[in-house]
Amino acid sequence: MKDFSFITSSHPAYIENLYKDFVKNPDSVDTDLRKFFEGFDFAISNTNGKVNGTQVVAPIPVESVQLDKEFAVYQLILAYRMKGHLIAKTNPIRERKDRHAHLDLKYFGLDERELDTEFYAGKFVGLGKTSLKKIIEHLKTCYTASLGTEITSLNDSKKIDWLIDAVENKMQQPVPIEQKRKILQKLNEGVMFEKFLHTKYVGQKRFSLEGGESTIPALDAIISVASENNVQEVVIGMAHRGRLNVLANILGKTYEQIFTEFEGNSIPDTTMGSGDVKYHMGYSSEIETATGKKVHLKLAPNPSHLEAVDPVVIGFARSKADVIYNSNYDEILPVLIHGDSSLAGQGIVYEVLQMSGLQGYSTGGTLHFVINNQIGFTTDFDDARTSDYCTSIAAMIQAPVFHVNGDDVEAVVKASQLAMLYRQEFNSDIFIDMVCYRRHGHNEGDDPKFTQPGLYALIEKQPNPREVYVKWLMMHGDDATAELAKEMEKKYWSDLQERLDEIKQNPLPYHYQTPELWWQNLRKATPEDFDASPITAISKSEVEKLFKAIMKWPEGFKPLRKVEKILQDKVKLYEVEGKLDWATGELISYASILQEGRDVRMSGQDVKRGTFSHRHATLRDENTDENYNRLSNVADKQGHFRIYNSLLSEYAVLGFEYGYSMANPNSLVIWEAQFGDFANGAQTIIDQFISCSEQKWRRMNGVVLLLPHGYEGQGPEHSSARMERFLQMCAELNMVVTNITTAANLFHCFRRQITWPFRKPLVNFSPKANLRHPKSYSAIEEFTSGGFKETLDDASVTDANSITKVLFCSGKIYFDLLEKKEKDNRKDVAIIRLEQLYPLPVKQIEKLYQKYSKAIWYWTQEEPLNMGAASFLRMNLTSINYGVVSRPSSAATASGFSKVHAKEQEGILETAFSL
Repeated sequence: MKDFSFITSSHPAYIENLYKDFVKNPDSVDTDLRKFFEGFDFAISNTNGKVNGTQVVAPIPVESVQLDKEFAVYQLILAYRMKGHLIAKTNPIRERKDRHAHLDLKYFGLDERELDTEFYAGKFVGLGKTSLKKIIEHLKTCYTASLGTEITSLNDSKKIDWLIDAVENKMQQPVPIEQKRKILQKLNEGVMFEKFLHTKYVGQKRFSLEGGESTIPALDAIISVASENNVQEVVIGMAHRGRLNVLANILGKTYEQIFTEFEGNSIPDTTMGSGDVKYHMGYSSEIETATGKKVHLKLAPNPSHLEAVDPVVIGFARSKADVIYNSNYDEILPVLIHGDSSLAGQGIVYEVLQMSGLQGYSTGGTLHFVINNQIGFTTDFDDARTSDYCTSIAAMIQAPVFHVNGDDVEAVVKASQLAMLYRQEFNSDIFIDMVCYRRHGHNEGDDPKFTQPGLYALIEKQPNPREVYVKWLMMHGDDATAELAKEMEKKYWSDLQERLDEIKQNPLPYHYQTPELWWQNLRKATPEDFDASPITAISKSEVEKLFKAIMKWPEGFKPLRKVEKILQDKVKLYEVEGKLDWATGELISYASILQEGRDVRMSGQDVKRGTFSHRHATLRDENTDENYNRLSNVADKQGHFRIYNSLLSEYAVLGFEYGYSMANPNSLVIWEAQFGDFANGAQTIIDQFISCSEQKWRRMNGVVLLLPHGYEGQGPEHSSARMERFLQMCAELNMVVTNITTAANLFHCFRRQITWPFRKPLVNFSPKANLRHPKSYSAIEEFTSGGFKETLDDASVTDANSITKVLFCSGKIYFDLLEKKEKDNRKDVAIIRLEQLYPLPVKQIEKLYQKYSKAIWYWTQEEPLNMGAASFLRMNLTSINYGVVSRPSSAATASGFSKVHAKEQEGILETAFSL
């Protein structure tokens, strides 16, 4: 809010002069001043009853002194709207900090003697001419009671006006008796669930919702309002606090199912691996609201990295919108439930918010619900953040925040309903900051008094939200609400006893959505599936058709001359030599998938052109800057090719793409790192989702990671994608790791991803300079026959018995070894490539080992000995004998000096051929 104190403390005639400026030209004064003047018919006599030529009805002659006072009251109103949240009674257990709201009358040139004076400014809060006292009472009710509305960061007048109307009118409406019943019912369920677990599973970790049980009626209200406003599906992401309660009382998971997990039992043949703790698992259900609307609910599985699930949920929602709801984001709602400490403390939230309005990542607005229990693991908020609020990050994207007292459940429910309506109205993010508390320590076995004795002395005396609401209804309600409270109190104890007696619940019926049926048609992979890859070739006529489609552009479109020359060279390569280069082989693989009716999505930094300017998937008109998608016209009926240059993020973007792939098995989803080294910025997603989701959560995923990798003297941040880390995580057929050297093999690898009757994450170590290496080009025949080759034998060998040395390797080093072999004319050396490192093609390697049985074998890599694939092979390839040639072990991945690099690289080659 703008500070107009310089006006209210100046001479009254100054405002009158501002008004005269407004009469001459309304745009010459500030927006808030204009609203003020438009709200009154001041100084009509000076304008002959007209303002800007329009006759004004019911002129109100006003003295300049009175005008000054009216403006002061108007400023008071604005101040409450913008800063009332700073003094709102949103904390149920302790006094708010003094945030210096400065809302006392003295700051506006007013005093208590004027409380009974009537002001026309009352019309700005819908009261008409009324006393200052009533205006202030109304403002306090709206802005400083249980709800504090933060809209300071917004500059969209439509959004501001909508929120003001919502808070001053809709929020003040009484709650109907039937809604009170529903609120009590959900509070009963939320509190009862925690009491039940506390009774039945004493001392077990459950990360209870106690103190924040108003979350349950809030989520119920969000889903109910959503269903009445065209939402067909709600996707929820949350950490573990309150998760079991949400599963039971929002998604309808039965107590029996939850108990089974509590007792550490798993149902045979339903888990693909190790499983996960009960408060990490995901769940899907289909519920029916009170008005008969059916809504699909999804709770995403999550690791203990609290906010890591956020981008996964957003990506999942975007994918479902694209595949089911025709990209109508009004029909699917992402809800992220945060803890206050993690929201403020984990940078992934910043990245996710930055994605919220971007073309490639928007989902039509996310509803953020913060269970603000005022404490982290053991850390008080004074030690957890510098900002006034955990939600202060919302200002970055001009998202409003409803700060609400968690013990005022009606205020929580109303705020939740308004937040849902705002999201649908403006397709923008909005936050609900529900201030509550945590009844126990971080978990039920933790003693919070070690670090927070004063706070927990207060919490011990605090009744739970259900008791608070029942008492309030008894004291403030009429006979009907008092009777309702008694009735629900009785039902609460009856239901609790039923649960203790283990009355069986019936699971909710569920109808699978189309993508879920696609997943069900897939199966678990077996070791035999990796003995040889499936046939993924396409016909020569298809190659020709697709090649022509991606090599043309609309009439009148003028690509950059440099790019046009690049494409002409590709055409020449195809027509003269019958070959496709790396980039063309890649794009034709996508085109072949699109013509089958499947989708391809790709994102990353500069992926449209490719970091190394090889891809040029979209062209730019050098005159108009217009975009042309080269894969948009490959077939009459084709899938969607969606490609987006991402924000400068690895963590959130990879999480998004993982979530996108999780929703749809029939879409090839690819994330490309700018350099493979930067994948470590997304390590949490790789460690906690990609490498283990099938084992933990029974969730297959086919996401593809392209990580540029290769030692070319570019230093320690532009050489290594840390192959050793990925290989160390490989087990139980959890993912596929490749280091591909030919265009055709890349083509088959991508097609294999969606041909397999299962899905696996693919991590490919991609070339950089070798994107343009002639030896990486492939003949057309390699695209029209066979499939992916896990190993590539030395095609130059004519007599295996003449080979005395085999250098087996992977990736870029092959080209260096081949160059030296040809230069030295070594006929006694064979160079074999491992195109796939995991699952390791042991049978194929052993077959080659038998073929070259007279040779000495050396694994040759350009990475240091403690990096690359060396240690992985030593552990997993034990059936053959071989030595290792590499750089010496090193702390850094590579030298930062090009001359040192060149010398090291030469040393590897000399050693490999001289041993």
